[in-house]
Parts: sequence; C-alpha cells; structure tokens
Amino acid sequence: MACARSGPAEPAGGAGAATPAATPSGAPPTTAPSEPAPEPEPVPVLPAAQAEEAPPEKTLGITDVQRSGAPRLLQAVRAARAAGYDRVVFEFRDGVPGFHLEYVDRPIRDCGAGDVKPIDGEGWLEVRFYPANAHTEAGQPTLAERELFPRLPIVREIERTCDFEAVVTWVVGTASPHRYRAFELGDPPRLVIDIDH
Repeated sequence: MACARSGPAEPAGGAGAATPAATPSGAPPTTAPSEPAPEPEPVPVLPAAQAEEAPPEKTLGITDVQRSGAPRLLQAVRAARAAGYDRVVFEFRDGVPGFHLEYVDRPIRDCGAGDVKPIDGEGWLEVRFYPANAHTEAGQPTLAERELFPRLPIVREIERTCDFEAVVTWVVGTASPHRYRAFELGDPPRLVIDIDH
C-alpha cells in the first residue's frame, strides 16, 4: 500500500512570498514533487474468522464461512478480467451472508425442479450463500439475469442454480479448475472471488 509523502516546508513568507527559501551554498534548490503520491489501495474487509489475518491464500479446496441471522439480499453479480486472474463479485444489501465455495462434479442441477444445468467449462465452482435471498418479499427476482456469459480467459459462465429457503447458489463455470481465493469488501458489502489464469 502506497503512503502519501509530505512536500517540503513552505517558505517563511507564506504561499504568496516572492523570495525563495535560502539554500546552502552550491546546493540545488529544493522543489516540490511534480506528481502527487498515488491513492492508497482499498483495504479488504475479511470474514470475522480472518479479520486479523492477511487475505487468504488461493486454493483448489473448500472455503466455508458460517453466519446466522436474517437473510441477506443479493443485489448484483458481475465479472471482469484483471492482471493474472478473473474476478467474480457478488454484491449484497446489509452485509455478506455465510458462504461455501467448492469445485463440484457434473451434473449440475437446479435445486427446485431438479433439471440438469449445462454450464459451460471444464471446472464448476459452486458458490452457496446462506442465509440469503435473490428475490424480494413480493417474490420478484433481484437480478434480471440468472445466466451470465462473461467469456473471460477462465470464467466462461455464471449461473444461478438455487434461490430457495434462504439458500442462494451460483455456479461459476471455468475453463478448468483453477486456484481461487475469496474475501469480502465493504461499502457496499461484496464477496470477491479471484480465479487464477
């Protein structure tokens, strides 16, 4: 994380003084840096169990964070390419619920009708949230699409397979199983999943 650097002390005459500050004989005059210091990077907000630790290492295994309380409402799902990884983001209202991530085998099925879901890719990272909903109290879905096709280097498809009894599940179809890490960001609350290229 970059830290801002303070510039040289202001001349004794103030900002409007015409006379430059004195410098030692033969020494070049001091000037302010020509470029401002870079903005600091946002600090991840990690699950409670990892709040005092660094962001988790990438894994091919299971990630599980348990939480209780009222269901959290899923508001957005998006994906983008970054340097060395593809990023998938799940955004919630009023906090991130518990979550379970795990690569699963086919067939992938819809939790309601039991229909097989042909999700693109050769790796299927299941992302299960609980307690959570992807619909309003009136039963209207909070997301217009239940299938996304970002066509990124690794992430090929993201599809919702469950929104039932406070469980919301999406499956991220990848080119093949790749190492990932999951962590949380705040304002707004998000679960971020970075999948290696």
